[in-house]
Amino acid sequence: MSHDCKTHSFSRRGFLSDVGMGFTGMALASMLHGDGVAKPLDAGANVGIHGGGPLGQPHFAPKAKRVIWLMMRGGVSHFESFDPKPVLSRYAGKTISETPYEEHVTNSPFANNLREQIANNVIKTNQAKIWPMQVGYEHCGRSGVGITDWFPHLKRCADEIAVIRSMWTTDNNHGAQVQLLSGRHLLDGCFPTIGAWIHYGLGTLNDNLPQFISIGPPISRQCFEGLGSGYLGPEHAGVRLRVDPDDPLAYAKPELDVGPDEQEIRAALLGKLNRLTAVEYPNDPALRARIQSYELAFRMQRVVPGLLRFDSESEPTRRLYGLDEDITRPFGQQLLATRRLAEQGVRFIQVFHGEGGSGEWDGHSKFVETHKKAAAKVDRPIAGLIKDLKQRGLLEETILLWTTEFGRTPGVQGADGRDHHNYGFSIWMAGGGVKPGVVHGATDEIGFHAVEDRHYVTDIHATVFQLLGLDPRRLEIPGRKRLAIDYGNPITDIMV
Repeated sequence: MSHDCKTHSFSRRGFLSDVGMGFTGMALASMLHGDGVAKPLDAGANVGIHGGGPLGQPHFAPKAKRVIWLMMRGGVSHFESFDPKPVLSRYAGKTISETPYEEHVTNSPFANNLREQIANNVIKTNQAKIWPMQVGYEHCGRSGVGITDWFPHLKRCADEIAVIRSMWTTDNNHGAQVQLLSGRHLLDGCFPTIGAWIHYGLGTLNDNLPQFISIGPPISRQCFEGLGSGYLGPEHAGVRLRVDPDDPLAYAKPELDVGPDEQEIRAALLGKLNRLTAVEYPNDPALRARIQSYELAFRMQRVVPGLLRFDSESEPTRRLYGLDEDITRPFGQQLLATRRLAEQGVRFIQVFHGEGGSGEWDGHSKFVETHKKAAAKVDRPIAGLIKDLKQRGLLEETILLWTTEFGRTPGVQGADGRDHHNYGFSIWMAGGGVKPGVVHGATDEIGFHAVEDRHYVTDIHATVFQLLGLDPRRLEIPGRKRLAIDYGNPITDIMV
């Protein structure tokens, strides 16, 4: 070619290829931010240049760095767990209209919370007979919180947890599980879950592990089983993990035996081909997510199986989680894996308990049998997780949540059940930035409505964001306006 000055015409592909700034530059910037080398000009902004997304930095000093979210699928009765109401036994067999509470319950301004996902899925609460409490309880810890006899191990952890007795939500069906994670009703469509928002807002703690993991039986296939990232992009979606060191990830294990050298060569070739395609389609979020997924999956194949083998754990630790008993072993293994993953730098771990479409806690009938058995499966492992996190110095930097999608009705359903109840129910929190040994909020005398310090489910999200040092209003998504209720309000009374 002549060295004379000429006017050249460049294609977009050629330009990006020549300047070498495609995904290689993005990956380098991501690694620098993850390593803390590159910092935003305004550390409080957490928004990239020209609004290009967060830079993996908290907006203000965090009190915790990770989240473990325990989800009891099916609807745990608040009466038979963390909000016992002895008055139910006093009025047992009477309808609400035959008690002093009819006006307060049926004409309450809070009675309009309901938004039916399935039509007519509401018990006629003014006709049902009040059902007495089905288990005894004790006042435990400094707070004197009532905890029932189905949770004997958690009774001994009362001084570590903050019980919130005044939760409410609008969905009276099990889609409330998704609502609890996204803040939005299923009838609104699918929105990013809290795990995806945290993944979006904060940088990685370990480049070899995903930052949003889900363990246990998946919830409904609606909205990607509670793992969806919606408009944040597929790279922020959660990863399902099985507690099986031989097969922890779906489709991650080669169909045929492949040596580590050959596997590395294949991964390198696949990465090269993906990056060539990325030059052609630089704005394709699905391609970007796929490249990241392949690279992460390759690293995970070497790291994850070892984390899910418990041979190195001491016998006292294995007993702490209940691995020595058949009834507690499955959930105990999930929580021991959770601790190991948290210890190695996973940012957000959600653990589901309860098989089936509606979960194991759905006590429409045989209530005592189902609740007592479900509680026996989780009580010891959860208490073990609290103690293990604390003794390792991890609890003070970990937000631990115990949640369920709603409570159960004060009235009996059929002969021996309680129906869904979204007007008032209980959860608890513990760990980094949470006041230990407190009770916040209250339901009315018969546990029907949350009446004192009421909290919609997004108040949980706001509390978690606050403790992680994130302001959700500053995680800007151009063209995506959120409702005020989506943000929620931090529950400051339970925060240190």
